[in-house]
Amino acid sequence: MFHYRTQQKVFEIGGIKVGGTAFENPPVLIGTIFYHGHKIVADAVQGVFDKSKAEELIKTVEELSSKTRIPAMIDIVADYPNAVVKYLEFVSNTTRMPISIDSPDINVMKAGFQYAKEAGFLERVVYNSLTAKSKDDEYRLLQEYGVKAAIALLYTDKIMDVEARIKNLEAILAKTSSYGIEKILVDTFVIDVPSLSAAMRTMIEVKSRYGLPVGSGAHNAVSTQRKAFKERFGAEGYKACEIASNIATLVIGADFLLYGPIESAKDVFPAAYTIYNSYKYLARRKESLIQI
Repeated sequence: MFHYRTQQKVFEIGGIKVGGTAFENPPVLIGTIFYHGHKIVADAVQGVFDKSKAEELIKTVEELSSKTRIPAMIDIVADYPNAVVKYLEFVSNTTRMPISIDSPDINVMKAGFQYAKEAGFLERVVYNSLTAKSKDDEYRLLQEYGVKAAIALLYTDKIMDVEARIKNLEAILAKTSSYGIEKILVDTFVIDVPSLSAAMRTMIEVKSRYGLPVGSGAHNAVSTQRKAFKERFGAEGYKACEIASNIATLVIGADFLLYGPIESAKDVFPAAYTIYNSYKYLARRKESLIQI
């Protein structure tokens, strides 16, 4: 349990708070929908999908969020402009939760931002994600549409190097303020099991140095090696490994969690509820906190 001397930032996005002193606010759980290979998607180019199943998944997240009082966000993956508009139209009309737009294509971003602006919910939008390699055109597009919140992904090919991640964050922060991007959520980058520990160490460093909200796609620790884990442990064992990687980050005080496929909400919300409700009582006993 850590207490940071650096003032911890809290951002409000679409009515939910993310960040702060450890366990001051519950972690925000972010599930991904319309991801690559998602069975509810019939045509990823035109954005054709099973609306009844998509609604069921979103409503399940809402119910779990209400039951646990753990806030939630929906991450939309889209590779084509037509698709992102249809996905955003459906999700924004189905739920009031904040929405993360996840795409590497600037044309998809533009179509998504334009729709969100016209529909009047830009304040609920988070861009996923900026990296140290993001070009100025990407930043200018965020500025043009007034998108204030973005995830900073600290991608590096030096997967065990904490300082490489910090340098990438510094490169991103050098640009965000000048482009009016005020709410930075730092994804410390998980790609496999070894990188999970480096990502968690980076979370501590980021909060200690910058006070920014931190998290990661911790499920990547095992999902990128899904076949190997399932061969070794079976389907149930694989699920246990995925939950363990997700929850490990919450134990050290991650402010948000990209927990992977939205279907995993049924496992992640109860687990997050258990951790948060245990630790928030300890957080009240300030003498029990480790000062950093």
